[in-house]
Amino acid sequence: MSSAEQYLKPEVIQSIARLDLRAKFIVEGFLSGLHASPFQGFSVEFSEHRRYNPGDDPKDIDWQVFARTDRLYVKRYQAETNITGYVLMDLSRSMAYTYRQKLSKFDYAICLAAAISYLMIHQQDPVGLITFDDQLRHSLPARSRRSQLGNILAVLQQARPVGKTNIGENLRRVAAMIRHRSLMMLMSDLLADPDEVIDSLRMLRYAGHDVILFHVLDEAEVTFPFSGSVDLLEPESDDHQIVDAEGIRGDYLQALNELRERYRQECFALGADYVPLDTSMPFDKALTEYLYQRQGRC
Repeated sequence: MSSAEQYLKPEVIQSIARLDLRAKFIVEGFLSGLHASPFQGFSVEFSEHRRYNPGDDPKDIDWQVFARTDRLYVKRYQAETNITGYVLMDLSRSMAYTYRQKLSKFDYAICLAAAISYLMIHQQDPVGLITFDDQLRHSLPARSRRSQLGNILAVLQQARPVGKTNIGENLRRVAAMIRHRSLMMLMSDLLADPDEVIDSLRMLRYAGHDVILFHVLDEAEVTFPFSGSVDLLEPESDDHQIVDAEGIRGDYLQALNELRERYRQECFALGADYVPLDTSMPFDKALTEYLYQRQGRC
């Protein structure tokens, strides 16, 4: 097993108490596995150059790099490389659920948010954080200085998934609040009316923002491993329903697949990215999706 795979396993991350070290382990483990990936030479190496393209101003060519590599590179400027990012974190009570994984959906999303924030700040990209349940709870303006990571982690460490949720309304508030074009990274289990969520994503896109939707579910919500009579709880209303697991498994999995496919298609139509995740999956899938988006903005 490679060191990257070890670092990305949830049980290893769970054993690390400090969130800043979790983020560092996730990102460094991920980056160590990129040697055979399309991101070699990309901004994860914190390069300040890009390959020369016809039409670039020859005055921007770095001749010292040319002397060492025999290749033409132009200097990258801050305005060319930076993208402002906001992590939008769902604090709803349903995010606290876990069946047998060591990380709940919320723990998983927290580690992912910490890792992306760590990566953005090390790329000198401004990043902010907005948390919400049925209303906005915390809002940290985007900053690129190193101290910003500590600010973000302090909020994440204190956050608790205990409230009801209103994803659609809060995304509309974010669209009205953040005027500067940004990369909006929503982390949620999306246990809400999909019509309202999609309408709010459309509003974010119309406001000029790029969007990545990280749909975080528990492993059990994706595989439905239950048998016999199961007492299902709706976490926000505390409603119970006893069902026969074998009798509903097929219909449940079909409905879940249809929901995921709807989000995928709607996001594609909007020019947003949809990333279906569950808590048994390593973080590298989500980080890869982030980097594809990031690469497209360079």
